[in-house]
Amino acid sequence: MPQIVVVNHSGEETSVEAAEGVSLMEAIRDNGFDELLALCGGCCSCATCHVHVDPAFIDKLPKMSEDENDLLDSSDHRNAYSRLSCQVPVTAELEGLKVTIAPED
Repeated sequence: MPQIVVVNHSGEETSVEAAEGVSLMEAIRDNGFDELLALCGGCCSCATCHVHVDPAFIDKLPKMSEDENDLLDSSDHRNAYSRLSCQVPVTAELEGLKVTIAPED
């Protein structure tokens, strides 16, 4: 299972194991990060699973959908490395990925 580093709102880094095939949102949520609200449960309809992805990994992620792009536009904390973690499947290629949970809007 790939190791993913999650940075919480306090700046603390925690390494977690993420099963391949689950979404990044599920991996983060299931490892006890309550800061990642994920209110819609992964349906790409709320943007409460917003994360900032390590720039070194951005090209290893699937292309962003129009729906995801539109939802991220509603965030004051969007940057060039913003993604909705529910839209990122965990793969072996993501070993060592670092994501920072975006501040709430």
